[in-house]
Amino acid sequence: MPLSIEDLILQHDRRGIGALKPFLPPGFCTQAARFLQEHVTHGGAVLICTGFYIPGPNQPETDGPPGAIAIGRAVAALGGRPVYVTDRHALPLLAQEREGNATVLEFPIAGDRESIHFALRLVETVRPSLLVSVERPGLTAAGRYLTMRGVDITSFTARLDALFAEVLSLPSVGIGDGGNEIGMGNLAEHIPSIPTLPPEPTVTRVSSLVIAGVSNWGAYGLLAGLSRETGRDLLPGSEEQEGLVRGMVAAGAVDGVTGRREPTVDSFSLEENLVVLEALRLAAFT
Repeated sequence: MPLSIEDLILQHDRRGIGALKPFLPPGFCTQAARFLQEHVTHGGAVLICTGFYIPGPNQPETDGPPGAIAIGRAVAALGGRPVYVTDRHALPLLAQEREGNATVLEFPIAGDRESIHFALRLVETVRPSLLVSVERPGLTAAGRYLTMRGVDITSFTARLDALFAEVLSLPSVGIGDGGNEIGMGNLAEHIPSIPTLPPEPTVTRVSSLVIAGVSNWGAYGLLAGLSRETGRDLLPGSEEQEGLVRGMVAAGAVDGVTGRREPTVDSFSLEENLVVLEALRLAAFT
């Protein structure tokens, strides 16, 4: 029996994130795809948040922005308007996106009050119909941003969680691979029970959650579900994604696991990443 979309994005799980699968609905990628499709309006904005700062090399990682751009291009293909939101660290990575009518906005690194005010102004100005987060750190119950190793990166991280606050009541999709990303708050009560996942997970929740061994794969899984639902191939091409990853490394991105500036993602080679992408394309139409 062929593997499902969800199984494909979890099959090379090195962190134990797959142990959370029983706590999500069956076909969570398809569910998220339907949710996204429902909330993309013609000409309407979709805020897509990404970018994860890696201490040591002091650079953003290669996981997240490529998947975010892939989702943004699919949003544009459906008639929506992608608006990417990140902080100053990942801004150079997203600046290379020049397709269609995409916009890239910088969210300032500031305190709670300033961040809430900025989020409110941003929502009032852009009027998004949907929020999407791909591998973006989420706040813990103690109000901190932590890496998978428990390193505190709060002072280097813009508080994009303010966009996902209940007071704004915006529909949202989150994609994560470790328990410390926006959206993984949906499973915060279960994450500490898995020894390989953070004991202090994020508490930031979303309307629809996708988990994966690598967050870029979660983005591909969402797009595989969207391709199946629409009957259109909305997944990025292999050459397209390879170009994005290499371009982001040239702009300063590093592998989030190894810390090295090379075209790998969470220690998976570029070739391994593209095998997953093409397997999902096949699964979307079989």
